[in-house]
Parts: sequence; structure tokens; C-alpha cells
Amino acid sequence: MTITARAARNASAIAVARVISSGAQFAWQIVLGRALGESLYGVYGAVGALFSIGITIASFSLSLIVIREAARYPDRAGRLWSAALVIQTITGLIAYVGMVGAALGYDETLRAFAAIAGLSLFIDSVGTHASDQLLAQERMVAPSLVEIVHIGARLSLAALAVAGGAGLVGVYAATLIAGVGRSVAMTVLLWRTGVRPHFPADRATTLALLRDSAPLTLYAFIGMTYTQIDRLLTSATLTDADVGHLTAAMVIVIGAVEILNTTLLVAVYPILSRAADAAGDALRAITVRLASYTLLIAVPMWLVFALFAPALIVPLFGARYAPAAEILRVLMGFAALTMIANVYAQAMFAQNRQRRLVVFRVVGLLIKLTLTLVLLPRVGVVGAAGASLVSEMVVLALLLRDFRPDARAALPRLARLAVAAGVTAAVMTLAGMVHPFVGMAVGAGVYALAIAYGRILAPDDPALLWRLASSLPGVGRLTRMVRGSRDG
Repeated sequence: MTITARAARNASAIAVARVISSGAQFAWQIVLGRALGESLYGVYGAVGALFSIGITIASFSLSLIVIREAARYPDRAGRLWSAALVIQTITGLIAYVGMVGAALGYDETLRAFAAIAGLSLFIDSVGTHASDQLLAQERMVAPSLVEIVHIGARLSLAALAVAGGAGLVGVYAATLIAGVGRSVAMTVLLWRTGVRPHFPADRATTLALLRDSAPLTLYAFIGMTYTQIDRLLTSATLTDADVGHLTAAMVIVIGAVEILNTTLLVAVYPILSRAADAAGDALRAITVRLASYTLLIAVPMWLVFALFAPALIVPLFGARYAPAAEILRVLMGFAALTMIANVYAQAMFAQNRQRRLVVFRVVGLLIKLTLTLVLLPRVGVVGAAGASLVSEMVVLALLLRDFRPDARAALPRLARLAVAAGVTAAVMTLAGMVHPFVGMAVGAGVYALAIAYGRILAPDDPALLWRLASSLPGVGRLTRMVRGSRDG
């Protein structure tokens, strides 16, 4: 098998596993929210926020470093394995103590569930490291299947537990059991490749992993705290039901960003990396173009949820979650800004400028923290969403200032896009009087026509968009099949 074919196979395996896993977990979040009710779902959301922050410490961002080193020096795989086990045992303990300690400020129920959920910090790290080493060996088909089976088993066990009346205890028990199964399966797969951990752990390897991973861990910790702090502050200030409403809205927001933004950015990262190595302004040019395309996607996404949030949230989560609609309206604005900011952040990663990005995120975190504390008691949980929106505006402004796109050249197209958005919003509102889904469908058609014929795209934009789409795993192969059938 050629290098290109092997890379395509691995990328496709990872992409399929990611799509299936993300889709299944999104659906499960909706089912779980309806089954638990907004109060208990709020506890689940707050514990999830604590866990998400804790995992950045427990994992210590070793994945990128381990994959890089194991791929370059296969003979060091065993030493990397033992060093990672030592590091992640220590960081897992630190994360667990921090997670349980942070939960002390909440009620007894949340503290108990945080202590149970935190056990996954240790279990998951074992399987993740084995998966990383297999990826370094370019063996990702079998691990991707393990990930799919793991998600299926975890959600099936959790569903049975909830149906049997076990509630959140059953959900976390299912998570732990499935996590053990995943770690065992991944470890067996790695063991069969001939890799063995070397004990005692090599001191130089351990110190090198710590040194290289520390900056990435700091960025991950700040970024995750920035994302999750609103749920934790809402849980401390308001009620569990309020956290449940916020969690329901966040599930949709995270799903939208994951589907419409994250997958594409992962796929185009090699393009950005090559542009960063090229002379001149190649990286800045392609980053600005990517950001403009992201804006084209973000505008209709935000319009749909700004106009029809109740028609979407209630059928998904139930009437008890109707208050989440107002939160979702604001958070979708935050999501739109986040999608654009993610493009510039990815470009900064390609330039190896993570430290500057950390500064931007710290500024955003401080603003978000301050505004949330001020707005929550006065406005309610919508205030937390508003704080997220304002802080992301500031972060995006800092990123734009750093990249300095040509605003004068972009202004005419931005003005035409604003007109297209206004017309689309008006049409969606009128058509939505018949039915919300009619409004969405008609609005989508109007917006597509406006983009196609409103001189919003540059002449060479369609070709570049097609090239970017072809970079997605599986799309390139599909393109070649279509062309082959035409030629035949």
C-alpha cells in the first residue's frame, strides 16, 4: 500500500469514527436530557464541566507529543509508554483532587457524582495513550472500530441503566465499565504490535514529555475553563434547572461547531501548515479566505436559531426546556463568532504561536468571568450566555488585530452579505408564520441565491472551496469516483 493510500485509509477511519461517535453522543444528550429532567440534567452538566476541565490536566496534552515522537523514533515507543503512564498517574491524581475539591463548593449530590465521574480520568488515559501509539504506527482502522464499539456499549449500557431507574448513578457506572473495556482493547492492540512498557520509566524521556507538553496543557486548561466556566458559575449562583437549560443549549451549540467547523479545520490543518512554511503572506491570505467562508456558513446558522429557537429546542428536549430557547438564541451568536475565531486560532497553531493565543484566551476568560458574575444575579442564565458572546467578540477582535485583514477590500462584500442576511431574515420571518420549518427551507433557498448571484464570492472562490472540500476525508475519493464514471 502506498503512503498516500495508507494516509487516506487512516484519515477515513478516523473521520468515520468521529462522525459516528459525535452523532451518537449528540443524540444521547437529547435522550438523557428528556429522561433526567432539567434539574438532574443540570447536575450532569455541571459535573461534565468539572470533568472537561480536569481531563486537560490528567491527559497533560501528551497525545500530540507521543504521536510525534513514536512516529519519528519507533524504537522509543516502550519508553514513551512507561513515561506517559507515570506522568498521567500523577496528573490524574492532581486532576481528581482538583475536581473533587472544586465540587466542595456545591451541594452533596453534585459532590458525590463528581467523585464517581472523576474515576474516568484514570481509566480513559490508558486507552488514549495506546490509541495514540497506534496512530503513530498508522494503524487506525482497528482502533477506530474500538472507538465505535466503545461509544455503542457506553450509550447502550447507560440507556438500560436509565430505563431501569438507576438514573445518573447508572450513567456513570456505564461510563466506567465501557471505559475499562476501551482501555483493555486498545492496550491489547498495542501489545500485539510488539510494544512493551519499559520500567522503571526513563528519566530523560519523562522530563522531555513534561517539558514539551506543559505549554499545550496550559492552553488546553485555559481554553476549556473559558468554555465551561459559565455552567459552573450558574450552578453556584442559580438552580440546577437553570444549569440544565444552559446545558441543553450548549449541546446544540457544541454540535453545530463540531459539525460545521471543527472537522473542516482538522482537515485543512496540513494546508495551513504548508502555507505557514511558505514565503510571503500565503498563510494570512488563506486564513482570511477561510474565515470569510466560515462567516458565510455562520450567518444562516445564527439566523435559524435566532428566529426559530423555540421550534427547535422544545421538540428535541421537551417542553420543560422551553426557557433554553432564549439562551440558545444568544449562544448561537457566540457559536458563530467562535467558528470564525477558530480559523485564526488554527492558523496561529500552524505558526507555532500558541503562547500569544494563550494571552488572548486569558483576556477572554477574565472578561467572561467578570461579566458572568455581574449578569447572572441580575439577568439570570441568559446573562451567562451574554457574557460568552461579549468575551468571544473581544477574542475575535484581538485575533483580527493580529492578522490585520484588509478591511477596506472586504467591506463591499461584507456590506452585500449584510443585505443578503437582512433579506433572508425578513423572508424567513414571513415564511415562518406558515410553519418554522417552511421559514427555514425558504430562507435557505433565498440565502443560497443571494450568495450565488449577489457578488459576495470572488471569481476564484468556487475553485478554492472545491479544493478545501476535497481535502476532507472521503470527499477526495468520492470526487475521483465521480470523475472516473464520467470519463468512462
